[in-house]
Amino acid sequence: MIPPKADLGLLMLVLLISLSDPVFGQDEQNLEIHGFLLGELSVRPTDQRPGDEGPGDFLLGEERLRLDIFTWADSIEASAQFKADFLHDVVAGELDIDVREAYVDYTTGDFDFRVGRQIATWGVGDLLFINDIFPKDWVSFFSGRPFEYLKRGVDALRSRYSSTAFNAELLVIPFFTPDNLPTSERFFLFDPFAVVPVRDERRPKKTFGNAELALRLYRRIGDFDVSLYAYKGFWPTPSMKPDSSPSPKRVTSFYPQRSVYGLSAQGSALGGILSFESGYYHSRDDEDGNNPTIPNSQARFLLGYQRQLWEDFTLGSQYSGEIMKEHGAFRQSLPTGFPSQKQYRDTITLSLEQLLKHQVWTLALFVFYSPADNDYLLQPHTSYKFSDDLSATLGANIFGGENETTFLGQFDKNDNLFLSFRFDF
Repeated sequence: MIPPKADLGLLMLVLLISLSDPVFGQDEQNLEIHGFLLGELSVRPTDQRPGDEGPGDFLLGEERLRLDIFTWADSIEASAQFKADFLHDVVAGELDIDVREAYVDYTTGDFDFRVGRQIATWGVGDLLFINDIFPKDWVSFFSGRPFEYLKRGVDALRSRYSSTAFNAELLVIPFFTPDNLPTSERFFLFDPFAVVPVRDERRPKKTFGNAELALRLYRRIGDFDVSLYAYKGFWPTPSMKPDSSPSPKRVTSFYPQRSVYGLSAQGSALGGILSFESGYYHSRDDEDGNNPTIPNSQARFLLGYQRQLWEDFTLGSQYSGEIMKEHGAFRQSLPTGFPSQKQYRDTITLSLEQLLKHQVWTLALFVFYSPADNDYLLQPHTSYKFSDDLSATLGANIFGGENETTFLGQFDKNDNLFLSFRFDF
């Protein structure tokens, strides 16, 4: 039986088909249907398991059917898109529908509008995000799903304005969507409240005042694409508030308010592609930095460079940093026994990709390393195209770190191998 939360996907599919006739479907060429079949398996190659009641050695076991429907009108500049995965989670023994995108586009003059579920991508970082404040699915990323599943869709109204002077993009997101984070059901995690029996979650109320607003102004300046950003909303990962100290019996997760202001530039330089991005995170619920349950305000930056060194071989590297504001107040307010954070945290990434045999084979490696935390993630993978329609991917996620309290170090016991087969139609 398909669960009730899948009803939205079925409703959007019916709506899209109804729109295609007569508004969009004035002839049979106004409807395109594509998709793929995807089988995925991710296994932890050790005898260590998070719990006796968990899924055992498997992080992931799924079959997915992607349905991608696109239709458009001839009489007006309008179109509609529907993307959804009908999936069977073998590990959990569940059927579900994952509505990736479901929106309508309309263009008039210098403006175009999009309303519905959509995936937005801002900034210039390669798997490092500063001004890309939209929700991520870290479960997918750490268990071996294709990279496209790292991004989550948001239900929003997007408006774009284009001119010769500048371009603008505004997103209004009425309903908050958090990051999808790993849980102790399938992952080994650091949890300072592991023995607390009661867990509650408090999401922002669905009010007009809690709507997220995201604005981007951008244009071409010389050889560089330059953007300015502003955002008002919430931290996408929850903060934890215990009911008492030092022996809490209830912990409530909540999402503090934040604002983000930033800029980015990317263009041709030094024989390759040079990228720069920066942002200031204003923690509106903890401006003084003395509430240890809420992230402090911080400044972030990123420098990146990518270049093709020889035919079909690309190298890329990035250096990013985070500077915590009011670090002294944070340390003074930290409860005894809780892990501290350094005022300055940096991350280095390295990406290597080689295409072989007329791009039939792909060999790739992505590396994250934090000198401040002394932790890392290695992501090697290879893919092979049996034909234009059928391909396979084999890869791994290899974690490590000096301490189990750092972001990547806590996943040290979650090394996994993943394998997927995909058939496009």
